[in-house]
Amino acid sequence: QVQLVESGGGLVQAGDSLRLSCTLSGRTFRSYAVGWFRQDPGKEREFVAAIRGFTGSTWYADSAKGRFTISEDNAANTVQLQMNSLEPEDTAAYYCAAREGVITTVDTTYDYWGRGTQVTVSS
Repeated sequence: QVQLVESGGGLVQAGDSLRLSCTLSGRTFRSYAVGWFRQDPGKEREFVAAIRGFTGSTWYADSAKGRFTISEDNAANTVQLQMNSLEPEDTAAYYCAAREGVITTVDTTYDYWGRGTQVTVSS
């Protein structure tokens, strides 16, 4: 059973940076694709970025390109999401999720989810 725990959220000002972490337990990251999604109350859950273990392949939503970077730390079995130049529109609960196989951008294809970490960006 894969368990995911997110950390690193907080309250920041527009233009600031945050680094989110997703720690996997129960399996090694190498067998999984790990994605970050976000959801604001009243809105649908939105894909942000994903990375495939072992290959290191990545994929980003258009809203994340150029500002966010997803990376892996195999020794710690952790996936990070470095978020720079944050905007108020980035305010949401951020969730990491894992699935066996290739990266997808569709949340319903991910089998394991963390409980989320809140990111709030003030203007």
